[in-house]
Amino acid sequence: MKILVTGNMGYVGPAVVKRLRESFPRAILHGFDNAYFAHCLTGAGQLPERLLDRQDFGDVRALEAGDLGGYDAVVHLAAVSNDPMGSRFAGVTRAINQDASIAIAKAAAAAGVANFVFASSCSVYGVAEGGPRREGDPLNPMTDYAASKIGTERELAGIEGDMVVTCLRFATACGMSDRLRLDLVLNDFVACALSQGEISVLSDGTPWRPLIDTADMARAIEWGVTRRAGNGGRNLVVNAGANSANYQVRDLAAAVAEAVPGTRVSINTDAPADSRSYQVDFSRFAELAPAHLPQVTLAQSIRQLVEGLRGMGFADADFRNSPLIRLRVLTDHIARGRLSTSLHWHDPSDLGAVAA
Repeated sequence: MKILVTGNMGYVGPAVVKRLRESFPRAILHGFDNAYFAHCLTGAGQLPERLLDRQDFGDVRALEAGDLGGYDAVVHLAAVSNDPMGSRFAGVTRAINQDASIAIAKAAAAAGVANFVFASSCSVYGVAEGGPRREGDPLNPMTDYAASKIGTERELAGIEGDMVVTCLRFATACGMSDRLRLDLVLNDFVACALSQGEISVLSDGTPWRPLIDTADMARAIEWGVTRRAGNGGRNLVVNAGANSANYQVRDLAAAVAEAVPGTRVSINTDAPADSRSYQVDFSRFAELAPAHLPQVTLAQSIRQLVEGLRGMGFADADFRNSPLIRLRVLTDHIARGRLSTSLHWHDPSDLGAVAA
């Protein structure tokens, strides 16, 4: 088996590569990444890419069918990966997250790739009242990021041929990583507890968020890599997570405070309604992938984050202005003249320098 993982040098990629190497020890694994965040290592004793057979560098907007020949599966993680970045780079978000994703999927189909796994997001539900959202329920994207995921899902459904496409609508990512991000709700709360001794919930605490640890995202992706069309259809969109992992934000803050004794929690009870609040029904995923369901509990995710951050000597109360925030990394690249506002490297040699 030969597998390509795009965007492997981001937050989720290290867990995915580790899982694929463990599950398919004889597989040929290649990574493809633009190296925006290659230098953002967080406590890794060894480079995550050591588990790959080859790491290539480049822009997914330039991948062509000839680059995909010989692969059995493509795992497509590469994206402008959250709401703040999507707002700052709206046009680029559409170009990378949707247009490039569809171009790669079409190229993969033309090259004879058997399985294409797309990392989508439950953020497509936006503000959703009336109970947990199922895959066929109305969508309500509140951000450019969410809109790009919906657009990609819809265009993927129109690709003809035999390639099995699996769109995993992931719950909100969390957990430790060799390239940690702190611009995610649970990770942010743990960082606040350790560096400030206080978690300030900017909303009234009632918004709902489903969570999934990066290790469990990797389990779901492993399933998608070998899924057959008879298990869910040739083109499948499915919520990826666990029904038990739908949490209100105030409950997440309380769980972190319990894990880090002495942490205070303040909630802005006068805050306006949050622009995102949704519960998600993951029953379909449980039916289709019973051997790949999430296993990491909330308490375990928190404990691993606490241990990982403490192991790094983390104590930065101003971490939201640090390289642990993805938007901060991109704006720093731009300020230093490395990247254009279209997120292209000005000098191709900068890519190698940053990756090193």
